[in-house]
Amino acid sequence: MNTLSYRTVSVSKDQAEHKWYVIDAENQVVGRLCTHIASILRGKNKPTYTPHSDTGDYVIVINADKLRFTGNKMAQKEYKNYSHWPGGQKITLATELMDKDSRRIIERAVKGMLPKTILGRHMVKKLFVYAGDEHPHGAQKPEAIKF
Repeated sequence: MNTLSYRTVSVSKDQAEHKWYVIDAENQVVGRLCTHIASILRGKNKPTYTPHSDTGDYVIVINADKLRFTGNKMAQKEYKNYSHWPGGQKITLATELMDKDSRRIIERAVKGMLPKTILGRHMVKKLFVYAGDEHPHGAQKPEAIKF
């Protein structure tokens, strides 16, 4: 009789181990970078991925002001906000948002790739984006990732 167990392991948030990663966004394409970040935040890069539990890792993104878009998206891409009031729609171009606060581009793209549930709101809190190349999370000893 075979003594191996072939049961699926379901990891709870208490059992999950959370690592810290640093990603340098210099000369990275926004969409491709953010898909990797969203997958790390969800925990899909681990063999213990559990969809209903927060098993993801913490991500620190540096050099957000040195991102790039492919094609002519920097001048043409529009970010829309709506206040749910008549005439409350605001449209901001990517160039304006990059000048105003470049961190919002990554935060907004990653948030759109995560689940629209309470679990997704917990996952997005594990994302830290900085415009420069320094961050205050040195005590966590983050591991650098290259894409």
